[in-house]
Amino acid sequence: MMRKAWIGAAAVTAAGVAVGVAGCAVGPNYHRPTPPSDSGYGAAPSSGATQAAEGPAGDAQRFVAGMDIPSEWWTLFKSPKLDQLVARALKGNPDVGAAQAALKQAHELYLAQTTSFLPTVQGGFGGDRSEYPTGTLTAPTNASNSTYSLYTAQLTLTYMPDVFGGTRRAVEMAKAQEQSTRFQLEATYLTLTSNVVVTAITEASLRGQIKSTERLLELQHQLTETAQKQRALGTASDLDVLAQQSVEAQIGETLPPLQKQLGQTRDALTALLGRLPAEEPAETFTLEELTLPEELPVSVPSKLIEQRPDVRQAEENLHAASAAVGIAIADMLPQFAINADLGSSALKLGQLVSPYTGFWDAGASLTQTLFDAGALLHKKRAADAVLDQAGAQYRAAVILACQNVADTLRALGADADALRASADADRAARRTWELAKHQRELGTISPVAVIAAELAFAQAELSVTQAQANRYSDTAGLFQSLGGGWWNRRKEAHYEQPGAAGE
Repeated sequence: MMRKAWIGAAAVTAAGVAVGVAGCAVGPNYHRPTPPSDSGYGAAPSSGATQAAEGPAGDAQRFVAGMDIPSEWWTLFKSPKLDQLVARALKGNPDVGAAQAALKQAHELYLAQTTSFLPTVQGGFGGDRSEYPTGTLTAPTNASNSTYSLYTAQLTLTYMPDVFGGTRRAVEMAKAQEQSTRFQLEATYLTLTSNVVVTAITEASLRGQIKSTERLLELQHQLTETAQKQRALGTASDLDVLAQQSVEAQIGETLPPLQKQLGQTRDALTALLGRLPAEEPAETFTLEELTLPEELPVSVPSKLIEQRPDVRQAEENLHAASAAVGIAIADMLPQFAINADLGSSALKLGQLVSPYTGFWDAGASLTQTLFDAGALLHKKRAADAVLDQAGAQYRAAVILACQNVADTLRALGADADALRASADADRAARRTWELAKHQRELGTISPVAVIAAELAFAQAELSVTQAQANRYSDTAGLFQSLGGGWWNRRKEAHYEQPGAAGE
């Protein structure tokens, strides 16, 4: 009897499942936004090659349309020390660990939401010891004693058929939220690796600038000492001495800020590795150790939005907001429920499995909110507003992504021109200094003229160092602005790779 009852309840539940599956999901069906149709980035150079210049980092860089980006793009700078530093940062930076934990949480919440399609079955057992008033109530049992025990064991089944698709929208939203968190992890990886590369380049630049500034200060000090000697001999005035001392002081005041910035850069690099300041890495960097990539990828805007983790994250947020509208609509419609109980109740534990102690019930219910002062309607309107907000944020993310690429392309062209001009000035200053040394050997000019020529050459070297660093930094910025090649990263034990670009 009980078995047949349970089978009947299960049949009712199966019918409810069928109704839920057959129902249509309320709310808007999500469609991916139309990608940009632009073929380029306006006046920003996206083809051809940049200017070339003499010396390190002076090679022309060629823009290659549609070129794929390696997942470990920083290896193109051909610095083993930089590669090791990035690897340690990926393992030790706490932001990566936090993003990985957030992804795990989102995945588990999605799996939890998928269980809403299935019924919930709970088991229960209870025991009561009771005494009834013999003078006023009829005995609830056949026993002559007014005190008795009652034991009950039962299974309870609860199922909410997904008639209008609210559950499907909730699962859809949870999946979109998981994907959003997944791309947030990718953005964390990209930001971290880019910061490590740019910080190392900044350190290399500062070391070169400090070296040139120290040389400038040394040469200017020689001029000051020469002026002082000439003043003692009466061939120079106090004004000449003060002028040289003023220039020396002006050069000297530029050195402490560079040293401070170098120290802070080292601290930043240490923090990116997930370490405290006392655990500064042993690696140091100079521009001479880096190689400038000669081929640079350029992706059209329609491809760019597939590659940028922040744009993909904004798209998944838009998807989740679309599903939330469907949930809000479903909450305004009738709610269906199926319930069933199966159990046994006896005065003794051993009798729970005896004949005639079983019971069962099965039923269904429908609930419709008739009055809530407009609460459900306002919640639906709020969901619509969130969808509009997510749409605007997605468009802003697309605009920002294209702007980043355009800005970087412009910077790369300007950097090449600036380095060429600096290299030309450096070459002229070097030749002037060499000619001055030769003329000094012939006795046709004074030592002061030679020092002045070398001073101009050292100043030109400083400008070249800054121009070289800009090319390296903006090259790294281009790889970052194009998405960093995350879609080419191999799966690792601790990391689950998102879907490939263009899926």
